[in-house]
Amino acid sequence: MKTTVKLPARLLGAAKRFAAAHEMTLREVIETGLRQVLASERSTPRPFRLKHCAFKGKGLAPGLDWPQIRDRIYQGRGA
Repeated sequence: MKTTVKLPARLLGAAKRFAAAHEMTLREVIETGLRQVLASERSTPRPFRLKHCAFKGKGLAPGLDWPQIRDRIYQGRGA
């Protein structure tokens, strides 16, 4: 089947270089890539990993504890 796909110039260039280096056609490179992506979709999905969101600082502001912070967050919001 024929279809038209628009690719960024850099990606297409990299794919063509890969194909030439591995003695493959561009079509074979694209087919192989699509098969790998689709096969990985069928396998077990990666577990969720929470992004590390630490920041520099010295902890809570002096004189505040977690219940006070919570109260300030919800102040005026019906809590």
